[in-house]
Amino acid sequence: MSRRTNRRSEHVSTTDTRRTQAQVRAAADAGSAATSARSLLLTVLGEFVYPREGRAWTGALVEALGTLGVETKSARQALARMGAEGLVEAERHGRKVEWSLTEAGSRLIAEGTERIYTFLRNPHGWDGRWLVLNVAIPESQRRLRHQLRTRLTWLGMGSPAPGLWIVPDASKSGPARDVLDELGLADRAFAWVGTADEQTDPARLLSAAWDLSDVAQRYERFIDDFARRTPDSGREAFATQVELIQAWRGFPFLDPEIPLELLPSGWPGERAAATFHECRERWHAAAQSEWERLAAAAAASR
Repeated sequence: MSRRTNRRSEHVSTTDTRRTQAQVRAAADAGSAATSARSLLLTVLGEFVYPREGRAWTGALVEALGTLGVETKSARQALARMGAEGLVEAERHGRKVEWSLTEAGSRLIAEGTERIYTFLRNPHGWDGRWLVLNVAIPESQRRLRHQLRTRLTWLGMGSPAPGLWIVPDASKSGPARDVLDELGLADRAFAWVGTADEQTDPARLLSAAWDLSDVAQRYERFIDDFARRTPDSGREAFATQVELIQAWRGFPFLDPEIPLELLPSGWPGERAAATFHECRERWHAAAQSEWERLAAAAAASR
């Protein structure tokens, strides 16, 4: 079945544009498993600040990033840049500054948190249908191409050929249209949902769109790296949990959650997901206590 995507709006509002840009940056951080100050700050905000009304003193955030190896100057610059992106805002109290998540920042973290913590938790069967998307963007519009690639990859789509995107999950049709609308590309795109020809080998399509061998190796390294770790202090538990989340954040970019019946036997994705959730649960209390210690010390300082 073929249909042209419906265009819902001519322009993206300033707020939506800033939000989209922030999503692209956050997703790019995750996709590259980045350990930049900004990426680490985003993880700290999501794991420790967002659940506590989204507010934290500069001192607590700078000290937390210092625990992760980020210099004070870089930590403050990361905060300032997030403020410029409209994700956090500062409120001065005498000589101290308290940061709070904006509505856009809270929404970004909520969406990212849901994606990370539900990833691979509910494996789904396959009804045999594919979503196929064709959208052409000229080479001269590199930034737009990058935004589209980042957003569709985060959605779980792969590209077997230039301008062509696929995923063995027809339910992604609506979210894919939303991406096209937000980027102003709906009038350039065509989408199909349907089954492949009987002569088409699904494994061949998958190998053209994703490097599943590389993803499997990354999962195995993740399991080997974290399964046997035993932090022996609150400070170490805090740093190790952030590192765990940083490492896991990249997998939704690499693994489109392909239905199990299409995956090679012995696929390590579910074992990696179990490792992630078991480690996080094991270290959670100590890591949260360390954050509370940092927050209390910052609140008491003058």
